[in-house]
Amino acid sequence: MKKTKTQKQAVGYCRVSSVGQKNNGTGLDRQEQLIKQYARQNGYKLVNIFNEAFTGTENERPIFTRMLAELLTNGCRVIIVERLDRLARDLAVQLQLVGLLSSKGLTLISADTQQDVTAAFSGDPMMKAMIQVQGVFAELDKSILVNKLRKAREEKKKRTGRCEGRKPFGFYPGEEKVIKRIKQLYRKPREEKRLGFYQIATILNKEGWPTRNAKEWHGKHVRLIIERAKAGK
Repeated sequence: MKKTKTQKQAVGYCRVSSVGQKNNGTGLDRQEQLIKQYARQNGYKLVNIFNEAFTGTENERPIFTRMLAELLTNGCRVIIVERLDRLARDLAVQLQLVGLLSSKGLTLISADTQQDVTAAFSGDPMMKAMIQVQGVFAELDKSILVNKLRKAREEKKKRTGRCEGRKPFGFYPGEEKVIKRIKQLYRKPREEKRLGFYQIATILNKEGWPTRNAKEWHGKHVRLIIERAKAGK
């Protein structure tokens, strides 16, 4: 009787650094395509593909943790990534994760270089150095991108006085009417004392003027709006 050759099993791990990248589809789609291509050409059966898009710190990755838990119980021992920097772009985190996988008897394969990263990491000193060099360039690329984005934000702030962040009250439809009422209440009547911020907040609440978050008005909110109006922002 002819024996059927058992196909090697593997999982794919795709990662983008923000939810925005996940939503536009291009990053994860491209990674999945290359992982599937590598698996098909090298006789691996992909039993799952894990997609990670998490906005926490570099070493916070709930999907990666869940993937490891599954691999340590289901017998599959191979992880395929598109590139080593998809595991992590920070060199220190990258080396920690590769070391962790190696200690658990798991194999990490980089599809673009077709390299068994864990074997190279633990066996050949020269290959380990090459992996570290890959990490250095990935980390450098990350640093360049971070500095580029920061510079762009600084330039925008110089031009407009603002850059990203929470939109000021008055930006959304209907809020300008509330600001107009606040200015009316703040205007000092002749021979009378100007209303304080907390007094204005109390009046706004009694009159039913809406806040952005559907909570009550407080003096600090009124003060911020008045100060922004004085500054012409």
